[in-house]
Amino acid sequence: MMIIRHAEHRDLEDIYTLAKKSGVGLTSLPENKDALAEKLKRTQNTLIGNLQKSEQGYLFVLEDTQTKQVVGVSGIEVAVGLTEPFYNFHVGQQVHASKALNVYKSLDTLFLSNNHTGSSELCTLFLDPEFRKNKNGKFLSKSRFMFLAAFQDRFQRKLIAEMRGYCDEKGESPFWTALGHHFFDMEFATADYLSGVGQKVFIAELMPRFPVYVDLLPQDAQAVIGKAHQQTLPAKHLLESEGMHYQGYVDIFDAGPTIEANIEDLRAVKESLFLDVVITDQEMPRTTPYLVANDRYQEYRAILINTHIHGQELKLTAEQAHALQIKAGDTVRVLALDVEKKNDTIY
Repeated sequence: MMIIRHAEHRDLEDIYTLAKKSGVGLTSLPENKDALAEKLKRTQNTLIGNLQKSEQGYLFVLEDTQTKQVVGVSGIEVAVGLTEPFYNFHVGQQVHASKALNVYKSLDTLFLSNNHTGSSELCTLFLDPEFRKNKNGKFLSKSRFMFLAAFQDRFQRKLIAEMRGYCDEKGESPFWTALGHHFFDMEFATADYLSGVGQKVFIAELMPRFPVYVDLLPQDAQAVIGKAHQQTLPAKHLLESEGMHYQGYVDIFDAGPTIEANIEDLRAVKESLFLDVVITDQEMPRTTPYLVANDRYQEYRAILINTHIHGQELKLTAEQAHALQIKAGDTVRVLALDVEKKNDTIY
């Protein structure tokens, strides 16, 4: 059985293995044990209330209970940009006009922006390639929405997610080559890594403060502005199906899109049900996949089951109830995994 739970220090080696598999572009999962250990420590300090909101963050793991192996991670930052700057580009427009010459020209521009300062952020989503099956990817990603729905008061109203931008088979970003490289004079992977481990001061020191005219960039760089990496497209479609949308902000390194929503508008907030648990040893009809969460803050657990819901009760096996650390009569939060009448296939 697969379960979602908070990450703990005992997961460090497995998470480090995942970081090595994630490749260039996932800045929040650096291949650095000290940085990863700090993330685990921060999760635990967040749960026990030892951190200010500006420092809080959650890291969840997908664990195979049979092998005790962590095969995926996902995260939520509570409020970005309050202790160190949070940068992106806003894709805007400037109009140049001359009545005398009968010229009217609207040009796309990139403005360095801090407009998402204070927002909560979905981050650090990665699933071991060997486990990209059996709806594990959807489960790993969407379980975060269940946590957000249960504990809205612990997050900001605005929720964002930065999508990994396009890079070629060599791990090189045409956007970085055309723009960032000229200001930073370092390889894309190096700048990406430094940002991922928290060394972001150089961004403020070196990035251009004036608008960048998109038309002055090479065509290959223009083409990837707001474009998600091919491997990230399914995750982007999934988040969009949950109520998040692109609003014209892109990453300053690879120009990947940032999507956003107000938390109260998420599907998990609007549509999740509260059902009473009945424990049974009967075989249940395996008709529809549902996310089931225990809604316990410090001992959060979520599982994915296939069942049929009728009335106000949810029938679980003893194994499923044990995985959720609940008993008969407890109330759980339940949400259909798939959006009705939509095909958002992932993994």
